[in-house]
Amino acid sequence: MKLARFVPAGIAAATMILLAPSMRSQTTWKSDPAHSEVDFSILHMGIANVHGRFGPVECTVVSNDQDATKSTVQCTIHVDGVDTGVAPRDNDLKSANYFDVAQFPTATFASTSVTKGGSGMTIQGNLTLKGATRPVTLDVSGPTGPIEGMGHKTHEGFEATTTLRRTDFGIGAKVPTAMLGDEVKLTIELDLAKQ
Repeated sequence: MKLARFVPAGIAAATMILLAPSMRSQTTWKSDPAHSEVDFSILHMGIANVHGRFGPVECTVVSNDQDATKSTVQCTIHVDGVDTGVAPRDNDLKSANYFDVAQFPTATFASTSVTKGGSGMTIQGNLTLKGATRPVTLDVSGPTGPIEGMGHKTHEGFEATTTLRRTDFGIGAKVPTAMLGDEVKLTIELDLAKQ
């Protein structure tokens, strides 16, 4: 009878011992919205790049310290905060002609694979924007830091870049590429705080 009582506890203890290394190897990080953003640039009339940004951006990264390929990234980007510095243009971008923020206020990114190489990483995932989901590849540099930030949390910085085609997401579908380039360059700046 005593043995039967102790077997479950023994199994539980053994399970915790086996799981402890994997639990310790995972760290959750969340983006600091005051110091994270998504910037973009696109060629206008074939002569000059127009720059802008989305925001805020909210990301959760679960990093695996022992095996980077087991890390995951989930982000929500507030497209309804698009800002190019020109109010009439921003209002047009928010309309159904472009981002249709009334129906699609946010975009999301979910990683499907993480590969570490050199001083950075390559993150592949799915970007959902204006109701369309397409695969994208992020070239990531970092981390910078770590430093101790607000609330005595450890912070690290990352920069990711990618290029996508606006027409793949139905953005400005009626606008000819001679007027507005098809390729959009994205730069994602993240200040991540350890949780």
